[in-house]
Amino acid sequence: MSYHRILLKLSGEALGDSSTGHGIDPEHVQLLAAQIARVMNLGVEVALVCGGGNILRGAEFSRLGGHRATADYMGMLGTVINALALSDAIEQQGVETRVMSALEIRQVAEPFVRRRAEAHLTRGRAVLLAAGTGNPFFTTDTAAALRANELGCEVLLKATKVDGVYSADPKTNPDAERFTELTYRQVIERDLRVMDGTAITLASENNLPVIVFDLFQEGNLERVVRGDQIGTLIRSQGESA
Repeated sequence: MSYHRILLKLSGEALGDSSTGHGIDPEHVQLLAAQIARVMNLGVEVALVCGGGNILRGAEFSRLGGHRATADYMGMLGTVINALALSDAIEQQGVETRVMSALEIRQVAEPFVRRRAEAHLTRGRAVLLAAGTGNPFFTTDTAAALRANELGCEVLLKATKVDGVYSADPKTNPDAERFTELTYRQVIERDLRVMDGTAITLASENNLPVIVFDLFQEGNLERVVRGDQIGTLIRSQGESA
């Protein structure tokens, strides 16, 4: 394995209906869980952050008149629901899990404590990190970069429905250029919107490589952790592969 400890970032829509991305589709959850269990059975330690956009997007709710902070807390609760769904599905694959939340909901999740999370990872448990950073106005991308650095993950894997980062939306622009490698600076300067600026800055300041790849191509997660060159690698300029 090229990576021993990874942080996998999923969008909430990855768990949702194929056409709308809303709700929770049990079949999608099971397929994701099977891929995660497969790489864990190879000895890879997996921490996971999932968004909540399949249930509620805080920014959209606030645009309709809701208070932004309240909307963001609602979104955090959506990520807890997603983490519980994934946790159950992964355990059905025979892998132990722990859900850890940045908001205290002790009946369903442990509070996030860095050293406790590290202990779970070293014992072969998947650690599902819910409720973002626990603060409004921060995205789950930022939470993923933060937790990856806290837990000493070697790479942040940003799972998407496309095979990497493009210069424009490949669905609407057939001439969009696909990048195999980018620097953090290029992502920011070209406004590529891979992740929000705070997340990219956190990754850059800590030399945390980010790989954007298509999780929905069967076997891609295993290929990434084995070191196959798929998707788009984002790292510091001049850093060796």
